[in-house]
Amino acid sequence: MMASYLNHFGLTHLPLGKSTTQLWDSKALSEMSTRFQWLLDSPGVGVLTGEPGVGKTAALRHLCQSLDPHQYQVIYHCETDFGRIDLYRQLAIDFGLEPVYRRAEMWRMLKQHIQNLHETQHRLPVWIIDEAQNLTTDFFRDFPSFINFAFDSKPLMTIWFVGHTSLESLLKRNVYSALHSRVQLFLKFEPLDDPDEFKKMIMLAFNNAGATSTMVTDTGLNLIRLASHGRFRQAGQIINVALQLGAKQNLNHLPDNLIEQSIKELQR
Repeated sequence: MMASYLNHFGLTHLPLGKSTTQLWDSKALSEMSTRFQWLLDSPGVGVLTGEPGVGKTAALRHLCQSLDPHQYQVIYHCETDFGRIDLYRQLAIDFGLEPVYRRAEMWRMLKQHIQNLHETQHRLPVWIIDEAQNLTTDFFRDFPSFINFAFDSKPLMTIWFVGHTSLESLLKRNVYSALHSRVQLFLKFEPLDDPDEFKKMIMLAFNNAGATSTMVTDTGLNLIRLASHGRFRQAGQIINVALQLGAKQNLNHLPDNLIEQSIKELQR
């Protein structure tokens, strides 16, 4: 059920929330789209890093929505604080398989299933592992062996490791050299600091959510940009609080003083 404060403003969902289906057109997103397609055409490992809240997951979610489910199977994992066997067990479940206890048996089962997807269904698994900076040492060290198919001659799976900026330097450690050598591309998302690009992002988010008029002034947009440091998630949080405050006051827009109040509420 749509929240009453969103209904008050005639919005179908929260701008910049998880229901956002369209993203702004930016150089970063355009590059991400190109690299994303390249890693589908030439399956392998990609690493996407950036500060928390800059829109890494939102960008991947947006790109995955356009994939043909008959050609690709997208699997998304974000619970990475557990042991390596737990991650493989969840992968098996998402493939519709019955997990087994031993890791060696689990690997054989998963690799056989992935090969079957390739050979019989011509379908490519796309495995997105979010919060990858939390993965265990054992997982990173094992992973090159897991993705070795037929003497490494068949790339049958696309994997995206998504995490904080520390992830790239983590993978450069000598202990992970086998995995680092298999990474086909590194991509970093930066906060959206450019005022014009930031305005496009916010206005598109409101339009996609059903707004029929301009709800935030240019000054208000700048307040959001500065307070959020150009970060997708934080900007969405500021807007969310402002919408709730505006609905309580029976407003039909978000004046600058309301944006300032929203920012103060989140700083408490």
